[in-house]
Amino acid sequence: MMDFENFGSTAVGAPLSPVDKAAAVLLAMGKPVAGKLLKFFTQGELQAIIAAAQNLRAIPPHELIDLVNEFEDLFTEGAGLMDNAKMMEGILEEGLTPDEVDGLLGRRTTFQAFETTIWERLQDADPVFISKFLLKEHPQTIAYILSMMPSSFGAKVLLEVPEEYRADIINRTVNLKDVSPKAAAIIETRVIEMINALEAERNSVGSNKVAELMNELEKTQVDEMLASLETVSVESVKKVRPKIFLFEDILAMPQKSRVALFNDVSGDIITSALRGAPISLREAVLSSIGARQRRMIESDLAAGDDNVNQREVAIARRSITQEAIRLAAAGQIQLKEAEQAQAAA
Repeated sequence: MMDFENFGSTAVGAPLSPVDKAAAVLLAMGKPVAGKLLKFFTQGELQAIIAAAQNLRAIPPHELIDLVNEFEDLFTEGAGLMDNAKMMEGILEEGLTPDEVDGLLGRRTTFQAFETTIWERLQDADPVFISKFLLKEHPQTIAYILSMMPSSFGAKVLLEVPEEYRADIINRTVNLKDVSPKAAAIIETRVIEMINALEAERNSVGSNKVAELMNELEKTQVDEMLASLETVSVESVKKVRPKIFLFEDILAMPQKSRVALFNDVSGDIITSALRGAPISLREAVLSSIGARQRRMIESDLAAGDDNVNQREVAIARRSITQEAIRLAAAGQIQLKEAEQAQAAA
């Protein structure tokens, strides 16, 4: 560490601070000698010297000699202090590694901030959302993105990847080789698109909340509210309607998803939910369960709906729709056929 305070105060013209004097002498020494001296400065002192060099006033030769004599070191007269910033950069490059020079001069500040932003902004996201987005990509691309994510978040995303793909992606990540700058740039562009999609999803929190509220209501009530909302804003209806899933919407589900949904729903709940339901809806549900359970439910329904508790019906239907929404969020089922989902989007 250099002692700036003990470096004298002799000056001609505007007074030079100790840091100004240190910068002037280093500039005058030339790269080889000055580079060797850099190891005696702390990081903070080097940054102060760089700032001083960039704003250093013109120093007459005789004043520079006095400064050099104070250092009791080699002085090369006429070194030229005109391009101070460029010369200081050369001195730094002589005595420090390229990364250290870049860090001191702030060359990579913008790039590093960009790099940090891309990967670390993801860790506050929903792992389910990110995994769904990644599954649209090639497994090798997924492996690279996982390798760049913060480890704790990457682990959460990996757990959301379907098991049949997980081993392949892990294997690719383990054996990942250096990615060319061009390929990395393409992948980072896709990650930026993912971030933008994530931001759009976050910005739709209002429509998500309204949809959640409407999912607690009966179809007639929802239809009335949407009709009322449409008189105020058609765009708002378009944002909310695709996110609403009512018991009647089971008709729009793919058969495979219906089977998965009703696989763990008890017969009593299914029976209550089907009380008063249209024939088409009843058939869609009953065709999704086993033959034995179907016969039992059909027998119960045949008794009629005269003494049905409508509150129990509403609760049963709501429990089924909530389970459907949960499974869809986990990527285990689809709430709509692919063609309908694309049309809604």
